[in-house]
Amino acid sequence: MSPAFVDHGARLSEQDCDLAGFRELVERGTDLADFPHASRVEHNVLVYDSERLRAAERRPVRSELVRALTEGPGVVVFEGAFPDPAVVDRLTAVFDALIAEQRASGAAAGDHFARPGANDRVWNALEKAALYDPEAFADYYANDILALASAAWLGPGYQITSQVNVVNPGGAAQTAHRDYHLGFLSSEAAAAYPAHVHALSPVLTLQGAVAHCDMPVESGPTLYLPYSQQYEPGYPAWRLPEFQAYFDAHRVQLPLAKGDAAFFNPALFHAAGTNRSAGIRRMANLLQVSSAFGRAMETVDREAVANAVFPVLLRRAAEGAGEEWAANVIAASAEGYPFPTNLDGDPPVDGLAPPAQADVVRRALRETWTPEALRQELRAGAERRES
Repeated sequence: MSPAFVDHGARLSEQDCDLAGFRELVERGTDLADFPHASRVEHNVLVYDSERLRAAERRPVRSELVRALTEGPGVVVFEGAFPDPAVVDRLTAVFDALIAEQRASGAAAGDHFARPGANDRVWNALEKAALYDPEAFADYYANDILALASAAWLGPGYQITSQVNVVNPGGAAQTAHRDYHLGFLSSEAAAAYPAHVHALSPVLTLQGAVAHCDMPVESGPTLYLPYSQQYEPGYPAWRLPEFQAYFDAHRVQLPLAKGDAAFFNPALFHAAGTNRSAGIRRMANLLQVSSAFGRAMETVDREAVANAVFPVLLRRAAEGAGEEWAANVIAASAEGYPFPTNLDGDPPVDGLAPPAQADVVRRALRETWTPEALRQELRAGAERRES
């Protein structure tokens, strides 16, 4: 067994992380011959000519993109994804208007990695853009390359969300990280999930970005570490200082032109770069595309369920019921994951995610809230999550 992998029956933790095994996995080259639809390899990243893909048969292209994102470098760039710059410019104008409205209102959208106000961030830009200018929205999201990448990775029925990020001149780089789902959890929370869930999480989402301006390297386009998505204990590893240092020493960065798109496996170690330019407001439409399967079979009003069982939890705790008993009841009744949410109204406060419904119930039980206090807090949380 490769040192990069561990037993699938295990729980992955920082103790499973081995930099030597990680280096063995990522220090390799990308052979263009293995990806016949790609135009070239640049810094180990596969670059595709979008016009060439448009003329190709879809099925083999989709298969190749899946290989590129799994056993390949984990990141692909589509040059000329939007052949008509006017389509991009029209949505850029919408984004600029939304940012101006946001600033005028006095709101400073919080960022996962930057202090509020340092950059310009528009949460739920997909819905906001559709309501602001439906025609510009339709022309933009009719794009065949976005659909090709999304369907290749996730199949039909995928769901797109979008966040606009503008990194202003002087904007600092992010630290290397992995993305949604497990990437937004603390190391301790991620370690509670079994190894096969660490493997499952990346195939439920696809990360992408469309360049809304020319992005030379000095403007800080995304930094990538090709092949790092294959490292199984990567969710606990990315926060470790030795892995951060390795990323900083070996990451690659590709310039993008307006209308180019990049897609990558969410388990890829990556980070936004520092904007060292004098006057480029680096605008990207960040796309998170989710699987249709990330849903339960039935609609359940978990707020109502949590409120109904909370008096029982209080009484049983007073009678001496153990923490494990209560934890099992809470897991069955309350939402255990904080997303989806409205990040304008429910921003992360401590860490990368706001508290989940189950976190609130656990706190209420620990602090012996009244049922009415819990009811009010759960209702307030539900209202914060509404778009």
